[in-house]
Amino acid sequence: MIVSKKYEKLVFSFVMSFIMSFVMSFVITAINIGFVDGFILKGLEAWSKAFFVAFPVIVIVSPLVRTIVHNVVKKH
Repeated sequence: MIVSKKYEKLVFSFVMSFIMSFVMSFVITAINIGFVDGFILKGLEAWSKAFFVAFPVIVIVSPLVRTIVHNVVKKH
């Protein structure tokens, strides 16, 4: 599937939020309850909620992060 360049920032936000919310949901679930029976379902439940928070947050925050990184990174 090819997406138009004009949607690059949204696609980036979607992929970043998908991966980060997935990983962090399972890590936090493991920390909170351990690897118990039903761990996968609990992790997926946490992820389904976390993703819907993470996506709009990344869409909103990523321009600020890009500005901060641009100001912090040494220019040649």
